Amino acid sequence: MHKTLIALATAATLAAPQLATAQDSGDWLVRARAVHLQSANKDSTGLGLTINDKWLPEVDISYFINPNVAVELILTVPQKQTVYSNGAAIGSFKHLPPTLTAQYHFTGNSSFRPYVGAGVNYTNVSDVRLLDGGANLKRNSFGLALQVGVDVPVGGGWVLNLDAKKVQIKTDVLVGPTETNAGTFKVDPLLLSVGFGKRF
Repeated sequence: MHKTLIALATAATLAAPQLATAQDSGDWLVRARAVHLQSANKDSTGLGLTINDKWLPEVDISYFINPNVAVELILTVPQKQTVYSNGAAIGSFKHLPPTLTAQYHFTGNSSFRPYVGAGVNYTNVSDVRLLDGGANLKRNSFGLALQVGVDVPVGGGWVLNLDAKKVQIKTDVLVGPTETNAGTFKVDPLLLSVGFGKRF
């Protein structure tokens, strides 16, 4: 997967000088991405908890305050994750993790526009089904998000986008009828994505 992303970036960079307009402009940039979620699977409960890695869809909307500074809202639909304890499936949950970042875009090169960003993530956990009701999860998580990426203009306001984010997402694991706190499970995913966007 990493080699595929690098190959796409290389091909787009070589093609961009022939396809890109002099300077695509507009205050808004809307992208659609395919994102691969890779969970850090940090578990302090002693239960050996992990979740599955997966591909998911993403839409993000960026507003450019000026040519260098933008604010980006990153959205997806609720995602279902399978939960494992020492490799055995014990249930599932869904999460909805909108993220807001402030970005700095490096200008001066019409065919290759890298950016960095930082912001906050809010994750809502829902539809928890663990151990036939024997365990539960805390429903809300707040954390930081770091981002690096590049837009490669391909003409007409369209861009090829490659993006990587590291996001803090965690939840308390509650067990038994009294929902005793057994520890914390940190997803803290690395999110690698590729997609296309349109500048307006």
